[in-house]
Amino acid sequence: MNASKVGRWMLVLPITALFIALSWGVSLADGKGIFASKNCGSCHQIQGPAAEKTFDDQLKKKGPELWYSGSKFKKEWLDEWLEKPATIRPLKYNSVTDKNTDKHPALSKKEADEVAEYLMTLTAKEVAKGVAEEKVTPQGKNLFIKRYSCVGCHSIKSGAQKVGGVSGPDLSEAGKRLTADWVYAYLKEPKVFKPVKRMPVFVDIINDNEMKTLAGFVAAQK
Repeated sequence: MNASKVGRWMLVLPITALFIALSWGVSLADGKGIFASKNCGSCHQIQGPAAEKTFDDQLKKKGPELWYSGSKFKKEWLDEWLEKPATIRPLKYNSVTDKNTDKHPALSKKEADEVAEYLMTLTAKEVAKGVAEEKVTPQGKNLFIKRYSCVGCHSIKSGAQKVGGVSGPDLSEAGKRLTADWVYAYLKEPKVFKPVKRMPVFVDIINDNEMKTLAGFVAAQK
């Protein structure tokens, strides 16, 4: 693409985002308006349920879906992360080989708070509150490391060091960002959140008590 075409696109994108925000009938000063004006929807899905049916559909996605972010994330973490984004997935989204070198755009402190407030309104009915307890237990550690080998793809802390794989999101500080109830719901009904994914489906392998114990262990990693 030549320089003139690039210039036209740089002009078109903000105008398009502005039109989207105005069509939603929201102020550019609130979280929903800021989300639209920054064109965040070009990478993140905010309308559920999940629509992908094939792995090709999944590969077309540029970033994680956010239509259940209010059930998944903790507001304090969203505030901090949106202002100062840090890498969560060591490898690129939808890749198991390429290192993640992408830099997520940062928001101002006020923008981050407003967008976080908006994202927390996006919830999934499948995530019930108060089901799983954030708690590190020997049973949870055994399930994560030995019985189901979650540590093969996800990192956690062992003392002052990280151990584990890098093909999945880093879970060494998962408790700062994820709710135990969402982790449990994700294990119990994975197709609601990720119909197509590389992570194994444990529905017929892990019993309900183990799911709650494992979810609590993951969400207690801080």
